[in-house]
Amino acid sequence: MTPESKKKLRDLLIGHESFEQFPYTDTTGHLTIGIGRNLTDRGVSTSEALAMLDNDIIYFVNRLNHYLTFFDSLDDIRKIVLVDMCFNLGVHGLLAFDRMLDAMKDGNFKLAAIEMLDSKWAGQVKGRADQLASMMRDGEG
Repeated sequence: MTPESKKKLRDLLIGHESFEQFPYTDTTGHLTIGIGRNLTDRGVSTSEALAMLDNDIIYFVNRLNHYLTFFDSLDDIRKIVLVDMCFNLGVHGLLAFDRMLDAMKDGNFKLAAIEMLDSKWAGQVKGRADQLASMMRDGEG
């Protein structure tokens, strides 16, 4: 298919399917997203999932830079911990960890790790919390 034909097909499909940011059930009962992507039968490829992951990492880093004035001054390991927590909790869920964030702001990463483990979240995610708290405490991972 020529580049011109591909563009014509692309434009036609966008017009017919439209863009849907959030999943919906189409008229045949299939879970669908984007521009007609049938998640029920086709799903996403590994490369598509990794592209979405890269976009999500950028999104969470930008959100954390917006909400946490000290985020940019953290070392990469502590940034990794916070972004990982955002994947699980969402940004606002992470922001509810007031004592952990206050400890981090003060550079007290040992206390921040203790606060992470002293939470309902830690009981829910178990090993994940242990690993992230260790990374927070030691700055290694």
